[in-house]
Amino acid sequence: MLMPTVFGERLFDSFMDDFGFPSVDRIACSKNTSNLMRTDIKENEEGFELDIEIPGYKKDDVKVQLKDGYLTVSASKESDEEVKDDQGKFLRRERYSGSMSRSFYVGEDTPEEEVKARFEDGVLKLAFPKEAPKKVEEPKYIAIEG
Repeated sequence: MLMPTVFGERLFDSFMDDFGFPSVDRIACSKNTSNLMRTDIKENEEGFELDIEIPGYKKDDVKVQLKDGYLTVSASKESDEEVKDDQGKFLRRERYSGSMSRSFYVGEDTPEEEVKARFEDGVLKLAFPKEAPKKVEEPKYIAIEG
């Protein structure tokens, strides 16, 4: 059944909490993932720093890859939750599996060893040097004798 968007995706969440159902990891399971992987980019003298918010994920859920000048950050998560009564019958069973990724062009000459990554409190911090400006080759003319 389609619900009007005014209700949003969390219409019955608080209703179900009243029955003793614990809340699900709402950030990771949300349909509206536009707020995930918010990124702050800072430039300093040495290079760039990226702070990427990845709430609800652990360090082991996150992968960073450098390929063809693109730095790709991806995160994936699986969750399986069960609640049974005294007789072992299910009261609730929930499963979630999802992933997200984001890419940034950092330059084809950026060496992998110079990209530094640190994950703390749900924020991935990346630092990498600026790409050296490419020299534009000036045309060289050959003198014509005559």
